[in-house]
Amino acid sequence: MSYPPLPEPLPAPVVDNHCHLDIARDGDPLPLAEALGRAAAVGVTRVVQIGCDLPGARWAVEAAATYDNVVAGVAIHPNDAPRQQDLEAALTEIEELATRPEVRAVGETGLDFFRTGEEGRETQAYAFRRHIDLAKRLDKTLVIHDRDAHDAVLEVIDSVGPPKRWVMHCFSGDAEFARACLDRGAYLSFAGTVTFKNAQPLRDALALAPQDRLLVETDAPYLTPTPHRGATNSSYLIPLTMRRMAEVRGEDLAELCRAVEANTEVAFGGSWG
Repeated sequence: MSYPPLPEPLPAPVVDNHCHLDIARDGDPLPLAEALGRAAAVGVTRVVQIGCDLPGARWAVEAAATYDNVVAGVAIHPNDAPRQQDLEAALTEIEELATRPEVRAVGETGLDFFRTGEEGRETQAYAFRRHIDLAKRLDKTLVIHDRDAHDAVLEVIDSVGPPKRWVMHCFSGDAEFARACLDRGAYLSFAGTVTFKNAQPLRDALALAPQDRLLVETDAPYLTPTPHRGATNSSYLIPLTMRRMAEVRGEDLAELCRAVEANTEVAFGGSWG
């Protein structure tokens, strides 16, 4: 299996705040040590490994316990919540894992109206509220998955109130939705989608967001930035997204990298690695 070549390194380090380095897309994923090594070589010196189901959450915690430059997020993904044979048991284990010091985030949780139909949405919303409560009780960062569910996500947030720190993972809205999230205290995390030709509304949202609310991610192995769209993504491709973000905002790349790095530390509860 071939991966895209390493891009030009960034002038200052940044964190990939959302990746799934355990998930295979085409063949086996890169060994974790190699994935982290490639990322570090281009200035992506730390990652947040997200587990979306029980095996993934366990893997994320183990990875974070093994590597100082990795922290974990754990949750039951909104598309998986309606499929659980015993959702309560799954949520109980997520809570047990979330108490670990290696775990900085509860997520990704949220709503997905693209892959889950009406019959599963009540369960999604229930699991979402449970994860929000968990993030509040444990003082962890909430990481939200939102696909085709902008208004419904905000309705849940408004009904229960967000935790102190929350991230709109792979932000997918327009400028109006960005303002609504920012007004409620969210961080906006941008992925390789911001480089896609048809993503002008997303770039409009990026342009208006305050610099101190911006994060960057891969969502690896998905959402590979241009010019490698369709290939398998990994944390070392963050520089392609960061360079496009700086262009859209008309900002110096090194300055933006330093801001994103600082934002990520605040958003995820302090430094690590």
